[in-house]
Amino acid sequence: MPDTPALLGGTPILEKPLPPPNSMGQEEIDAASRVIKSGVLSGFIGIPGPAHLGGREVLALEAWYKSKFGVKHAISVNSGTTALQAMITAAEIGAGDEVIVPPYTMCATATAVLCCNAIPVFADIDSRTFNIDPVDVRKKITRRTKAIIAVNLFGQPAALDELQVIADEHKLTLLEDNAQGPGATFDGRWAGTIGKAGAFSLNQNKTVHCGEGGVVLTNDDRLAHRCQLVRNHGEVIMDGLMAADPNEQYEPLLGNNFRLPEVLAAIAHEQVKKLDELTKPRVEMANYLTQQLESIDCLTPPYLHAKATHVYFVYAMKFDATIAGMSRETFVKAMQAENLPLGGGYVKPIYRYPIYQQPAHRCAGPFAYEKPSYEGRLCPVTENLYAEQLVTTNICRVPHTREHIDLLVKGIKRILAAKDELERL
Repeated sequence: MPDTPALLGGTPILEKPLPPPNSMGQEEIDAASRVIKSGVLSGFIGIPGPAHLGGREVLALEAWYKSKFGVKHAISVNSGTTALQAMITAAEIGAGDEVIVPPYTMCATATAVLCCNAIPVFADIDSRTFNIDPVDVRKKITRRTKAIIAVNLFGQPAALDELQVIADEHKLTLLEDNAQGPGATFDGRWAGTIGKAGAFSLNQNKTVHCGEGGVVLTNDDRLAHRCQLVRNHGEVIMDGLMAADPNEQYEPLLGNNFRLPEVLAAIAHEQVKKLDELTKPRVEMANYLTQQLESIDCLTPPYLHAKATHVYFVYAMKFDATIAGMSRETFVKAMQAENLPLGGGYVKPIYRYPIYQQPAHRCAGPFAYEKPSYEGRLCPVTENLYAEQLVTTNICRVPHTREHIDLLVKGIKRILAAKDELERL
């Protein structure tokens, strides 16, 4: 029968899964070719002076970010993860300091804290927005707390106003992981520019990308300078600065090689110019999907914070198994059999990973200090979303269209209509 789900032997709604979106065009090809033909694939040199800040393509990319987001400083690096690590180090967070983070995000948010020899403390998330919950943040503050990292998950900013109030009250630093939220706003301001600094990603899965890359935005001169030092062998630069001016006091700072190559910077520069044209249709399709889901009681569309705009990096919904008459596992499996893009649970709560449950001796640097407990259902809202409630789709991404959304909704209705047969499988 035509409405028989594929999991029960029917014909899938889509013959094969949708191909991954590809936003690369001739502009990116020409930019990469131009740099390769120049023979200058990196403009960085690990010595004091102008070349410490990178080459022409890096500087042009950073200038775009400063202009677009209205900030004083943009520091490009070679990944979103190193953007986080550079930002945390530059914010003077280090050995034994505690940083409050959400457990429901890409693991790098917390890993970057560990890489700075600091300690992640996990605060639960808001069941509506899926972002870190200010109420639980307050409960997790101790004498060791140094900072809060707000992740603007799935493309919607966290409650940055409430988090800033908490940070100010306790003299903490508010930082933003804005890897999934470029182009979103909160209270009329760009996400990623509201905390003391914000980390952006140019990873291949992001709206705009160059394969791998990242950027830190800040209006703080000292933090920006420290980011630049962390990016490019800061201890060597400090030695050169001290030799050139022995009367000036410079704080020693250990750097790394987080430098972005010129080819990737050139590609990224062409990509970021497309941010608005890629974001607008994504938002329009997400709004259309929300409208189409109004009659489907078992799915709750994304909640939008009153002060926020959402760019829908992922369209995340809450699934009610009782109303659906089937488990989330069955629902997701049946949708995927239709070759429709739907997943369940997003990521495992970060504190469940082995480094937190069984820190190996050689990896236990931060845990040499007083370690918080990572045992049990540490964050129950997160646990419930991961295990039972959350489903996500990337159907709203360009070049997908409303017709693809109609097929997704058709699939949902087909699956729900066959709930009794499917649940018996």
